[in-house]
Amino acid sequence: MMIKTFSALNRFNNFEARFKYLKLTGRVGESTFGYDRPINQLLYKSDAWLRIREFVIVRDNGLDLGCDGYEILDKAIIHHMNPLSIEDLKDFNPDVLDPEFLITTSAGTHRAIHYGDKNLLPRLPTKRRPGDTRLW
Repeated sequence: MMIKTFSALNRFNNFEARFKYLKLTGRVGESTFGYDRPINQLLYKSDAWLRIREFVIVRDNGLDLGCDGYEILDKAIIHHMNPLSIEDLKDFNPDVLDPEFLITTSAGTHRAIHYGDKNLLPRLPTKRRPGDTRLW
């Protein structure tokens, strides 16, 4: 499996290209941690995670995948570009908290990445033009 990084992601200058780089091929309902989920949740409540989460959101300007025009209007999610395993958490792999492997996403983009479904991605508003609201 290819290791994905923030440095490599930054070589892509548009949202769609960044999504293609990050997308996975998960399935709806597929368990990632199962009965070990409490270990996963310990990470997300830790002070270390909360600090790195804030750092990543600021670094990415609070933008979905760090792309201009894709403001996140609800809760930002920090996505691990390389899926975590239970061993990463039990053995405390330092990459878990390395911003080089993290990116800010919206909830919809996060789902789209995990399920490999671009239909879940946010859409930019249509640019309005004079006369485009005429009925006939």
